[in-house]
Amino acid sequence: MANVFFEPDFDDDERRTQLYAGAVLVYGPRPAARALCGHAAAMIEEAFAPHDPRRIDQYLPVEECVARLARLKPAFIHHPRSKELIQHLLGELGCDADDTYFDVPRMRSAMPGDYLTSGIAYAFHPHRDTWYSAPQCQLNWWLPIYPIRPGNSMAFHPRYFVEGIPNTSRDYNYYRWNAESRANAAQHVKTDTRIQPHAEVQLADDTDLRLLCPPGGIILFSAAQLHSTVPNTSGEARYSIDFRTVHCSDAAAGRGAPNQDSACTGTTMRDYLRASDLSHLPDEIVGLYDDEVPAGGAAVFSPA
Repeated sequence: MANVFFEPDFDDDERRTQLYAGAVLVYGPRPAARALCGHAAAMIEEAFAPHDPRRIDQYLPVEECVARLARLKPAFIHHPRSKELIQHLLGELGCDADDTYFDVPRMRSAMPGDYLTSGIAYAFHPHRDTWYSAPQCQLNWWLPIYPIRPGNSMAFHPRYFVEGIPNTSRDYNYYRWNAESRANAAQHVKTDTRIQPHAEVQLADDTDLRLLCPPGGIILFSAAQLHSTVPNTSGEARYSIDFRTVHCSDAAAGRGAPNQDSACTGTTMRDYLRASDLSHLPDEIVGLYDDEVPAGGAAVFSPA
């Protein structure tokens, strides 16, 4: 079972040590996190006006919802304010801006029932981000935009932090994903046929841990933690933000969570931006995690 800390007073070095060892940390709202969620909420409400975005399944055909999300989510990802607020948030949590690198924030949506569970609103099966070519030193930051409940939250499966499970990460290459699958999420409305890593065994029944925090609160965990989207039984859509960080010195030293079962290829290391000046990780650090880009692959995703 993972140790769960609420409002820990760790400095950043101790925090990373705890996270690499399997802890999950929960923080209450911080000013920059509140502002980030408020920024996202304003964009969501504009995109779905005049309807309540949390009950959009009652107002729009699923195809129209997909069309609006397909405009909304990239707009949030690439909005300069989104990156600026993450820089402030990392500063508020005591991260070293010269040694901490983050990727662009994603806006996620989990719709009620079976209204929309694939493609642009993919309901994630149990997975580790490290199955998707993330480094073992990656940390995941997750923030709800609106209030959440156990019926529309995220679940952790913490026993598997120290227990490997058979999975299909061996078939996943990040560079192929960039070239073939990342841009076409909106095309997968009823089903999702993109190749994604899955567990090959049924998980134990006693592994579901759901943590709740208010809008602007933060749940912080290792990329090696097995986690999933819970089936949304709340009747309300859940909207959240997540982004990831790596610590350059840890990446150089090979520090991070243990690799229990990840066998994917490619690396996400070219995606991270330094919190101080938005520069990329040095090539020599990327090279420690890199492998050959396959024919037709793309080391870096280029949005249309």
